Amino acid sequence: MTARPLASVSIDLDNLWAYLKTHGDPDWDRYPSFLPSAVPRLLEVFGDLRLTTTVFAVGADVVREDGAKAVNEIVAAGHEIGNHSFGHEPWLHRYSRARLEEELRLTDDAIVAAGGPLPLGFRGPGFSLTRELVEVLAERGYAYDASTLPTWVGPLARAYHNRTAPRHDDGGGRDELFGGVAQVLAPVHAYRWRTIDGGSIVELPVTTMPLVRTPIHGSYLLRLHEVSPRLARGYFKTALRLCLFRGVSPSLLLHPTDVLGGAEAPGMEFFPGMATPGSRKVAWLAWVLRTLREHFDVVGTGEHVHRTDPRGERSVTRLDSGR
Repeated sequence: MTARPLASVSIDLDNLWAYLKTHGDPDWDRYPSFLPSAVPRLLEVFGDLRLTTTVFAVGADVVREDGAKAVNEIVAAGHEIGNHSFGHEPWLHRYSRARLEEELRLTDDAIVAAGGPLPLGFRGPGFSLTRELVEVLAERGYAYDASTLPTWVGPLARAYHNRTAPRHDDGGGRDELFGGVAQVLAPVHAYRWRTIDGGSIVELPVTTMPLVRTPIHGSYLLRLHEVSPRLARGYFKTALRLCLFRGVSPSLLLHPTDVLGGAEAPGMEFFPGMATPGSRKVAWLAWVLRTLREHFDVVGTGEHVHRTDPRGERSVTRLDSGR
């Protein structure tokens, strides 16, 4: 019997405070949280469909009670935990090597203390990735990174974000949100980074639609669904058909906002899709996952990497021109 094509799903467990921080809301440092609402809802959707996923957790949440509880529940449900940095600053590309090492170590330690295994996968907030980060990940024994989004839409999303967000001091980091220029034509297939000292780590890109390179992650699909449910369904089905035709194993990215309504995320009126009720979002997400499962064997990103033979290699020095 022929094996079914492979796909993966992951969740960036960005909390309410992280969205407010990136947007420039001065009250972010009160650390408001929607994890108690979002995590059980996400686990219920995946549990009902009997699917496993990978959840990239933020260390600053995991050291707190609600974040540690979330990690414990996620692991108990059979899902993988990944590292999503400690402070969730999408300008990791401006960090020193020492600070990158600390971001990883603090989050790793928090996840283990909360009852999770040592993470093998990492995703940078805002798709932030540099040569130094790849090298540190390889040195720490990570199996894979999932921080690239190969799309030309990133610069447009950055312009929209910067136009609507209040001015705040991030050291200029917002100028490079949502991936650097080098990601526009980055590979859509999994590949392997090779470091100067001979280390390696697999890169699993967040999939964009083959040929046209437009996003197909959860938030983008929800935005289309707001415009027209029929359009959103057709768009997603077209993306899956193109993935099958081009031999792309899709990796779909989700966020807690994909199951939460505006009342459950106060202050996030600026974020697309927050006018849609949570119940409607849950129903839409369930349709997306069922549709994905009709065509692919759906797993988490760690299992995806484990079962994938990366197509080609890239030297980490090629990251330098993208920042």
